[in-house]
Amino acid sequence: MKMIPLGRTGLTVSEFCLGTMTWGNQTDEAGAHAQIDRALDAGINFLDTAEMYPTQPVRAETVGRTEEFIGSWLAKTGRRDGLVLASKVAGPGQKAVRDGGAVNGATLIAAAEASLKRLRTDVIDLYQIHWPSRASYNFRQNWRFDPSSQDRAATVAHMLDMLEAAQTLVKAGKICAFGLSNESVWGTALWLRLAEENGLPRVASVQNEYSLLCRMADTDMAELCHNEELPLLAFSPLGAGLLTGKYAGDVTPDGSRRSRTPDLGGRISPRVWEAVSSYLGIAAQHGLDPAQMALAWTRTRPFPLIPILGATTLAQLDVALGAADLTLSAEVLDDIAAAHRAHPMPY
Repeated sequence: MKMIPLGRTGLTVSEFCLGTMTWGNQTDEAGAHAQIDRALDAGINFLDTAEMYPTQPVRAETVGRTEEFIGSWLAKTGRRDGLVLASKVAGPGQKAVRDGGAVNGATLIAAAEASLKRLRTDVIDLYQIHWPSRASYNFRQNWRFDPSSQDRAATVAHMLDMLEAAQTLVKAGKICAFGLSNESVWGTALWLRLAEENGLPRVASVQNEYSLLCRMADTDMAELCHNEELPLLAFSPLGAGLLTGKYAGDVTPDGSRRSRTPDLGGRISPRVWEAVSSYLGIAAQHGLDPAQMALAWTRTRPFPLIPILGATTLAQLDVALGAADLTLSAEVLDDIAAAHRAHPMPY
């Protein structure tokens, strides 16, 4: 497993990150612990979680359970050294977390301290804002995105409040670095500028959706990430399972994510099946596992990117881990580029 710098943080992480959002609903505690063991054995040292997890669905009674599973693994094994832990504070609007209330600097500090207790650790290496407090276009909201209600002065004041809280956490040794998630290019650039102008923690990374099926980061965000040495942590690199082929033919396997969320969070569309079929066909033509091809492709991008692997079972994780040993040929990359032109925005 290749090790790479996490932007300018001074942290070194594996080129793949282990995601955890199914742990506590679809994956039990023993299964979560087994996944951590397997991932570490494969060379992964980077785990991403969130106070809101598990998902599918998010429920008030399970909020924080995923962090508790990681915490019980840490308590059992004592293997904290060398492990890079990332977590997130939920944004407003998720009723299961703080009744969906507003998020501010005080919220950030309180949420981080609660996560530290659940994780049973003294420090969170990367602490992220799960989604912006202003209107945003992630999670398929791009189709009706309307920024006209945004107040720039209020946004600046909010960002400064959050950055000052992050500074408090850094100085207290409770977090090492501060990051974003589901953020826009304009928003990320403003966070960076405000931090630089005010001597506050610099944004270390931005975690947005990215896959063969979701490539909104390919232009302006790619340019920002390259020039600012800001890694994109790519969530859903398998398109919520669509790129594995398990839903091919518009089927819904028992126990799958789609059995819990029939539209896969808006990813099921009239256009998606042709795109999925095209990528599955490329994998078959070249004798590749489609999931491994999709994951290996993310590591070929011309800007810093770390895909977040997610699995509900060890068997799924084993397949995903195989992507670390896969190098895609020029012919495969050319076929993928042609497929993208034919199916540029399938959901």
